[in-house]
Formats: sequence, C-alpha cells, structure tokens
Amino acid sequence: MSGKDSQKAYAAAGVDVDLGNEVKQRLPEWLAAARRPGVLGKVGGFGGLFALDTRRHRRPVLVSSVDGVGTKLKLAFALDRHDTVSQDLVNHCVNDIAALGAEPLFFLDYIAAGRLRPEVFEQLIKGFSLACRANRCALIGGETAQMPGFYAEEEYDLSGAIVGVVERDSILDGKNIRRGDVLIGLASSGLHTNGYSLARKVLLDQARLKLTQRIEELGCELGEELLKIHVSYGPLILRLLRRSNREGRRAIKAIAHITGGGFVDNIPRVLPKRLDALVRKGSWPVPPIFRLIQRLGRVEEAEMWQVFNMGVGMILIVDPEAADKILRAVRRAGLAAWTVGEIVPGTGRTRLV
Repeated sequence: MSGKDSQKAYAAAGVDVDLGNEVKQRLPEWLAAARRPGVLGKVGGFGGLFALDTRRHRRPVLVSSVDGVGTKLKLAFALDRHDTVSQDLVNHCVNDIAALGAEPLFFLDYIAAGRLRPEVFEQLIKGFSLACRANRCALIGGETAQMPGFYAEEEYDLSGAIVGVVERDSILDGKNIRRGDVLIGLASSGLHTNGYSLARKVLLDQARLKLTQRIEELGCELGEELLKIHVSYGPLILRLLRRSNREGRRAIKAIAHITGGGFVDNIPRVLPKRLDALVRKGSWPVPPIFRLIQRLGRVEEAEMWQVFNMGVGMILIVDPEAADKILRAVRRAGLAAWTVGEIVPGTGRTRLV
C-alpha cells in the first residue's frame, strides 16, 4: 500500500493527517508572538528547548504545574468561542507557580479532539499565545491529538504544563507566617476555572437559563459572565515580591491561589499547623454570579465557600506593617483588593466568620 493510500485509510478511520498539518501552519506565527529570552530551536521538533540563564540566578529552583480547564469547556463548545478557555489555562498555571514566588519561563499545551476544526484550533492557539505573551512566558510547544470515537462531535479537551524559576531562598513556603499577619484578597473576574459542573447544573439544567440570555443582576448575558477569563496575578505578584526584596524585607509570607476547594481547602495548603486563617466573609463584595447560583440552586453557604472563589482569586498573607502599602500597590495596578482577615492561633485550617 502506498503512503498516499495509507493516509486515505487513516482518514477513513477518522484521523486526517493532511488536516492536522493544515491547522498547524500558523503555529510559527503564534509561537513567535509568545517568546522570551532562552527559547532555542525551531518549531516542530521532538521537544522544546529552553536555556536557563544561570547568571541571573544564584540558586535556581524550577517550579512546575499542570492543569486543565474542566467543564468550563462545555460553555466554549455551546457558544463556539474558544480563545478564552486557552487563556484561562495559561493564567491558572501562572497563578499556581506565582503562589510559590516563581517567574514563568515556558508553557506547553495539549489539545485532543475527535476531529480538528481549523478555526477552533486557531482560536485556541491564539488564546495560548496572548496569555503567554501577557505573562512573559514562552509558548514553547505542545501536542495536538486526533482521537476519533473518543470525544463527542465538536468537542475537545485541553491541558497545559508550565515551568518557572525561583531563587531557593525566595520560595514562598509559609514558614515565616506569624500570628497577626494580614490576609489580603485579590479580586477574581468571576468563577475563573472552578465550580462549573455545579454552576452548569444549577443555571442551565435546573433554572433553565439560556447562555444568550441577559441577566439583569449580572449586567450581561449569562454566557459572557461564565466565560470571563481567569485573572492572571503573576506579573503583579512578581512586581510586589521584587519591591519587597529591594526593601530588604519579606513582607509577603505566603500566597494561596483560590481554585478548586475554595477557601476551605486552599488556604491551609500554606499554613503552619499551629495557625489558622480567619476569613471575614463580609469584608468584600461577593459578585452577583455567586449569589445567583446559591439562590437558584439552594446551595448551602458552607458548600459555596468550598467550591467557589466567591470573588477572591488569590490570598496574600503579609506582614501587618506592610499590609496598607501592598493594598495601595495592588489598587494602583488596577485590581480591586481588600483586607479579608488575619492569622490566629489554631490547627492549620480556614475559619470563616
């Protein structure tokens, strides 16, 4: 059987090699838009190459994270809008390593579908490129898989991995957290990338709302609200940390990214066992989308705080003497922030009051 006949047989089985090559034609353009110093080699190799600048780092530690977007993808399929979920994925990964004080170096993506649609693939890669460029992170490569029969028609899955770097003595590990330290909450844009299975069940299945329906209390269409992009806090966090280091003090002692598990499960990941995080629930305005879900789904208050970010996407645990200065710096950067609690004696858990 000739190579051409073999490709026809493969296409008949559901994998179109020619189409796969076609959708990748603009990859070099998008990858070039998301480069940073250190990227080596050409697009399309068997691996991405990145040279770590060891002159900049005395004791560099690489920090990695991998994640997906979850069932938020269902909304992208329904609305046929795909560039936002790929930005979500990059920003989520950036935030995860920023919580350790790490600067992002490069990102790799994985896209799998039953059949590739060129226009969808381009939107996804565009989103990856935009977010990587905004975070000064190289989009160094990825994998695109055609898996006929595995995914529903017109659906796909996304995941991504990020690698960053931090000085060993600058890792945010929470060891220096003390009683009286202040919790600063950084505003989220909405659900970010967590809790969508519950949100979809309540809003779409139970309440039978339409994604194209304008919801007055949200001030926009439901789909627009639910596809809001996960905020990247990475560039802001790095600026705050650099300023703190220049001033010779470690004002930011730990950071918690409020993702799946909400306040209840995420803040304890950075706490010493002898201390609790006391979170005052009324200290910031909870966005309407969360109250809408709670009301229409009759969701218990405690569950809301363990599923959703409730309007706060990142918690900084900071020295009380630096709290006001950090708040002002965050607000000058254009992001809403609030003092939302403090560190108290305890057993390493979140206390919501």
